[in-house]
Order: sequence, then structure tokens, then C-alpha cells
Amino acid sequence: MDYGDKLFWLSVLIQRRYAQICAEYDLTSLQATLLCAIKDEPRRMAYLAASLGMTKNALSQLVDRTERRHLVSRASSEQDRRVIMLSVTPAGKVLAEAVFAETTKRLPDIAENLGADDRRDLERLATAVVDASGVSAATSS
Repeated sequence: MDYGDKLFWLSVLIQRRYAQICAEYDLTSLQATLLCAIKDEPRRMAYLAASLGMTKNALSQLVDRTERRHLVSRASSEQDRRVIMLSVTPAGKVLAEAVFAETTKRLPDIAENLGADDRRDLERLATAVVDASGVSAATSS
């Protein structure tokens, strides 16, 4: 296997673990990611679509499903009524915090068979990749 193959399978491992955690909270991976992206502050729908790599239509459908569960709410921006802001409800906030905490606690288990030095290297490299991508700034406050 080459480097691309390894990254593919690493992605599969991460996605599978994340999906397992989300299922324990009766959420899809996309619902959990959405909740975690807005858990600390409301975000513009257009910003979320771009940050999460979704079309506006796909995000709207995801929000509709999540809103029916009373986990998020939409409101027009006070500054510009054309802008739709998305925020978590109190129930959504509790769920987002729980999923986020459980994920950050259990996701590192995928590297449990590595030695301490390799785990530190993986942490350093993962941090560098995420920081360079800008994704953490896009979904955290």
C-alpha cells in the first residue's frame, strides 16, 4: 500500500469510530458535526455550508432534520434579515458537548497499539495538518 492508501484506511478507521460514538447518542455523523460546529456560538448558514463542505441545499435538509428533533434553531440575523443564523437549543448544546467530549476521549483509541513516541508523533502531525487546513478555526470559537 502507498501513502494515499494508508490515509484512506486511516480515514475509514476515524469515520467508523466517530459514527459509532454518534450512534450511541442517536445522531448521524453529520448531525453531530453540525451540533459541534455551533455548540459555542451561532453561525451563518452560508458559512456552515462552506466550512462543512456541503451545498446550501444539503445543509438545509440536514438542519430541517435536526430542527425537527429540537436540537437547533434558525433565526434571521439582527443586522441583516436575509442572513439566517443557526444555533443550538439547550438540548442540542448538552448533546453537542457530550458527543464532543466522548469523541475527543475515545478517538485516540485508534492509535492504542502504537508506542508512546509514535502516539506523540501522530498527535504532532495531526495537529499540524489540522492547523494548516484551517478547519479547526472554521468550526470552533
